[in-house]
Amino acid sequence: MNKLPLTVIIGVVWVVAGLVAAAESSTDLRAGRNYIPTEVYSLEEDQKVLAAFAGLRVADVSDGLDAVGMMGNMLVDPAIHPLWKDPENYRHRIIGIAVTARYVPSNEPLPGVLPEEEFVAWVGNFYNEKSSEPFLELLREGSVLVIDDADNDVGSIGSANILIWKRAGAVGVITDSTSRDTDEIITQQVPLYYKGPGRGIRPGRNEIESVNRPIVLGDVQVRPGDVVVADGDGVVVVPREVAFKVAAYAHKIIEGDKAARRDLYESLGLPQDPSVE
Repeated sequence: MNKLPLTVIIGVVWVVAGLVAAAESSTDLRAGRNYIPTEVYSLEEDQKVLAAFAGLRVADVSDGLDAVGMMGNMLVDPAIHPLWKDPENYRHRIIGIAVTARYVPSNEPLPGVLPEEEFVAWVGNFYNEKSSEPFLELLREGSVLVIDDADNDVGSIGSANILIWKRAGAVGVITDSTSRDTDEIITQQVPLYYKGPGRGIRPGRNEIESVNRPIVLGDVQVRPGDVVVADGDGVVVVPREVAFKVAAYAHKIIEGDKAARRDLYESLGLPQDPSVE
């Protein structure tokens, strides 16, 4: 009986090993896998980045992104706009470090009409088990909470929890979906960028899917740790890797703009305002 050449035997072993590895890999893959890693930054690192972006506007940051070769692809859909504006002191503006959360539409069967006590219990259980806020413990000074949410008229953001997030350190909230209690949020003057009002509560409408993973906001990828800038011109996202280069160029833009407008103010006899200081 002829013996198989050693090279053939080795080849067969490699093929079998590859098939076993592929089977194991596909088993793991069926359980779900994230392919974009989440980088973790210290508070001190965040504060250095935020200091570099202090005073910048969306327009300046957009120009800074152009300067590093990222022309237009980090500008969020303008349908995401500020709930309110402060034209005197610009308190509606946001410069923050992204903490991300993703909610998805719920496919849970609805309970139907229940006695009030049972309904209240169902709502509480849904909030606790399916549509909670696990991102709260990640918020810290300088965070901006960015929520990719089920766009189905759901008020995931409200006048109470937005204050809780602010107390935890969030400088503002941005969502590609909706918010309720908008009159109160305007009164409270917490910066919020959204698509429009949402009336319903979360139970039966959405479920938390992930926290501090890459999400999509107005056709733009947002990763935890990225810089997010928002003002009356909309929202722009700066990848962390290019943040300092973008900020350095953006400051040149805004300083040139202020100098030119100061001269124009003087020639027109206009008083100075915070936009040129």
